[in-house]
Amino acid sequence: MNKYRYEVIIYWSDEDDSYIAEVPELPGCLADGKSYEDALRNVGIVIDEWIETARNLKRTIPKPRGKLMYA
Repeated sequence: MNKYRYEVIIYWSDEDDSYIAEVPELPGCLADGKSYEDALRNVGIVIDEWIETARNLKRTIPKPRGKLMYA
């Protein structure tokens, strides 16, 4: 399981015929899967890759904020 504590939003996409998992705090960080569990597992891999890429490019890595509140 992923060691980071970022919020992940998972929803079904008819267009993609897959579950989509998005990480709002990491721009562009998302993954898909044929099942909810696949999408969650895949987004864990993508979070690791997003952070590794940001480190290599010396970019700021946002700290996880936990549950986000929207108005």
